[in-house]
Amino acid sequence: MQDKITKLFKAIADPTRREIFHALVLATTALSITQISNRFEISRQGVTKHIKTLEEAGLVYIDAQGRERYCNANAKPLKEINRWLKFYEQFWDDSLKNLGDYLDKSSS
Repeated sequence: MQDKITKLFKAIADPTRREIFHALVLATTALSITQISNRFEISRQGVTKHIKTLEEAGLVYIDAQGRERYCNANAKPLKEINRWLKFYEQFWDDSLKNLGDYLDKSSS
């Protein structure tokens, strides 16, 4: 089973999925799969597959109302990526500071 961060990266790796997610965030309300499909030049089935990947990553949740399915964005899981990136941001900040300190000492 993939871990959360892997699922998130997989979900946002595809530009179409990023666009679908972005459209849902901007909509601030649930959109039907039909409404989402109408925004893209791919089949409804293709859009549904992208939404499934976003749902598996926790970025989208779906409410069924009769025959129609409505999608809502959930940006909270993106905090996992932010935490992951912060570690590397700190790593590079420390590395560059150490390099700067070394260069300052060697030029003295």
